[in-house]
Amino acid sequence: MTSRSTLRTASAVVVLLAAQLAHGQDNGGAQDLAKQLSNPVASLISVPFQFNYDQNIGPQRDGDKYLLNFQPVIPVSISADWNMISRTIVPVESQHEIYPGAGSQTGLGDITQSLFFSPKAPTAGGWIWGVGPAFLLPSATDRLLGSGKWGAGPTFVVLRQDGPWTYGVLANHIWSVGGQSNRQAVSSTFVQPFFSYNTADAWTFTLQTESTYNWKQTQWSVPINMVAAKLVKFGKQPVQFFLGARYWDHATDAGAHGWGVRLGATLLFPK
Repeated sequence: MTSRSTLRTASAVVVLLAAQLAHGQDNGGAQDLAKQLSNPVASLISVPFQFNYDQNIGPQRDGDKYLLNFQPVIPVSISADWNMISRTIVPVESQHEIYPGAGSQTGLGDITQSLFFSPKAPTAGGWIWGVGPAFLLPSATDRLLGSGKWGAGPTFVVLRQDGPWTYGVLANHIWSVGGQSNRQAVSSTFVQPFFSYNTADAWTFTLQTESTYNWKQTQWSVPINMVAAKLVKFGKQPVQFFLGARYWDHATDAGAHGWGVRLGATLLFPK
């Protein structure tokens, strides 16, 4: 089966399963949970499994890449007024011919760990925010799947929720602070502006970018993601399924180009 036919099959399964589970079920509380998921620092344990497929990678546009991000978000109450939110990104990757002669690599990529310290209540103006450190762990199982560097830097998020709308930005900057001396140093800025709309029947429509600026190579990577999600329940267990497309508006010479696919599911554990 080709890569594209596999993606079409997987996408169809996600859509049909979400529709089947949503049919006739009680959506009481689902809209509120879906809205909390639009907030990166909500007091809600969530475990997303995010699958991405990108193509036309490398100078000859011969490569492609499958990426599964395991992204647990765990809030911890540290006082009457403050939460600490742990956000971890664990990438599992499979890529082919990302440059001529590179061959194929499959394994674990570099882990990114962020900690946000966030007030439990919004500001008087209705803004929600969090700030803290971000860390890069050189956990890649193959040289071509990671940077070979330890990294650290600041991260922050600020957002507002007005009725069904959520909008804001999440950003970080990471500098390398150690690691393999024969690898290029890391100085990378990540910026993620996001806009989402939640419906009464727990659909969420999101438009966002996950832009990265590499200060060492002075190049932007800007994928624009358009995603539709539906929150449903397996008995009492809420799950959000999502499916969307992404377009690389800017990319490095060695990066992906054109269109890609995003799909997956998020497990929720409300208190």
